[in-house]
Amino acid sequence: MTTDADCVVAAMRQLSVGELRRRFMELFGETSRTRHKEHLVRRIAWRLQAQREGDLTERARHRAAELARDADLRLGLPRRAKVKAMIPTPARLAAADKRLPMPGTILVRQYAGQTLQVQVLERGFEYDGRLYKSLTAVAKRITGRHWNGYHFFGLSKKGTIV
Repeated sequence: MTTDADCVVAAMRQLSVGELRRRFMELFGETSRTRHKEHLVRRIAWRLQAQREGDLTERARHRAAELARDADLRLGLPRRAKVKAMIPTPARLAAADKRLPMPGTILVRQYAGQTLQVQVLERGFEYDGRLYKSLTAVAKRITGRHWNGYHFFGLSKKGTIV
């Protein structure tokens, strides 16, 4: 059984993002910071429901305001921190991962009748004259399939070769 709310939500999903943002402006009195269609549909549906069935009680509003004042809110990370967090460098990974041997070490493995040699660098790995960011990328280049690089080269949790 479909309700009126279901019909309204279905109709809103047919609108463009621009139309949804205009509707958001009408209902909330401010511009939307997002262009995510489904988020806009949900927020507008919530607001319509709140108008139809009644909004928060005055006591609930005061409590929410009280909690918001006490909270240390942040909408996002500072730009510099976000870049560092999103792009871990191999050197940072190597320092954090105890399984990797020291830079300069050459990992040797027999695979498909060949002896493979990979040199551990400060910022990645060198195999067959090319640089790679991870051992997994090297293993994939060698086998053509996704492999965990540590398992492929037999590195244990303590940095010793198995």
